[in-house]
Amino acid sequence: MSDTEDGRVEDPAPAANHGHEGGLWSEAVMTSAMLKALAHPLRRRITKVLTQREFARAADVAADLDEPANSVSFHLRVLADAGLIVEAPERARDRRDRVWTRVPGAYSLGTPEHPVEDEMLGGVLMRTVIDDHHELVRRVAAWAPEYVTGRATDVHALFTQRTVRLTEAEFDAMMTKVEDVMRAAVDAHDPDDPDGRVWEIDTVAADNTI
Repeated sequence: MSDTEDGRVEDPAPAANHGHEGGLWSEAVMTSAMLKALAHPLRRRITKVLTQREFARAADVAADLDEPANSVSFHLRVLADAGLIVEAPERARDRRDRVWTRVPGAYSLGTPEHPVEDEMLGGVLMRTVIDDHHELVRRVAAWAPEYVTGRATDVHALFTQRTVRLTEAEFDAMMTKVEDVMRAAVDAHDPDDPDGRVWEIDTVAADNTI
């Protein structure tokens, strides 16, 4: 399960993934500080704004979220202390100007080899990620009838289902290739292209044993 919340960003938001050591899901495991930081709903919203903007000041984030600037500043410091965001001094206007950006990388909630550090916080974050996924599906469902009936022609979402028979190793290899394609597309994108949009991509898969 990945919030692919995506320098070269593996995940725009740290992932809540399950998988295998050395395979597709071998990202660094979240620390307790990361779990605690991301379990707070406002801090999750802040990370999404930083993903969309790439670089932002507390005032920018506060305006986007309609939240008090002093509250946003506090939560930015919590995210920074957890190692999820860093300052970008090269973007600052002067020494007092604080500009923030996401730390590139992908994180696993836990694996059998490296279990989640705090099960309660992990459960909270997992439910939050699932809620985000449900909201994404709701948005797609609301848009899809307009597209399939021809009332809307611009592509804003995608919903597809495919059933395949693969071994566990083959599935991991397939998903690794999918991730490689997405990374290549992100690397090739011109950030100054005015047609650029932020796309949220959730990948969900399950075998017939669960």
